[in-house]
Amino acid sequence: MKRFTILTLLAVSTSIIYSQNLRFSLATDLGLQRNFQKEQQYWAIGHAVNANFHITPKEGIQVSFSYFSNGKFNNAVTATAKDVSTIPQRINYTNNARMRFRLLSIGYKKYITGNCETEKGWNLYGAAGFGLLMGRVINTHSVAIDTSIYHVPVRSGEANFKRLTIDLGLGWEKPLGGDFYFYTEARTFIPASDYPSKYIFVNKNAPFTGSLHAGLRIIF
Repeated sequence: MKRFTILTLLAVSTSIIYSQNLRFSLATDLGLQRNFQKEQQYWAIGHAVNANFHITPKEGIQVSFSYFSNGKFNNAVTATAKDVSTIPQRINYTNNARMRFRLLSIGYKKYITGNCETEKGWNLYGAAGFGLLMGRVINTHSVAIDTSIYHVPVRSGEANFKRLTIDLGLGWEKPLGGDFYFYTEARTFIPASDYPSKYIFVNKNAPFTGSLHAGLRIIF
């Protein structure tokens, strides 16, 4: 986390030093998120704050922080006995889970149509970068399982987890006047690292999400 923050500050500082005409804008939005990963599918609501450092009217660096509400899902799983003499040998149960996360991201933003200062018409832009996802999962088992005598595929309780991500976005924007812009944006966070957690039933490529956002940007 500390290294990521330092790299973010260095990247932004570098852009400021090498750009004499740099402008700054701040954006905030609400979004609807979908986790597509099998065995973890859910909907959640999110909020994001984006700081844009416009190196040129067409290009810039974007630093973003977003957080989401709990997404709820469940898994049908089986606990297996550690000893052959244990009866029963298998216990079928349901794991009810809640998952949420925050994401700190830094990336490159490029206007395909229009630019950050457009006063008429509309803009189309793309963004790509890297992020640090900080998640939390809470599991509740439908039956009590004695883990001293049974192997469980996912643990009960709560735990934190982290993922590095590749972040992609595509947005549409329209000026409203007075330096304000309305925008809608589709985003996805693709896991770029695996740090297995015993509290997550499916760890590979998880969470893999897509979201739709709408908000306002003001340029200074």
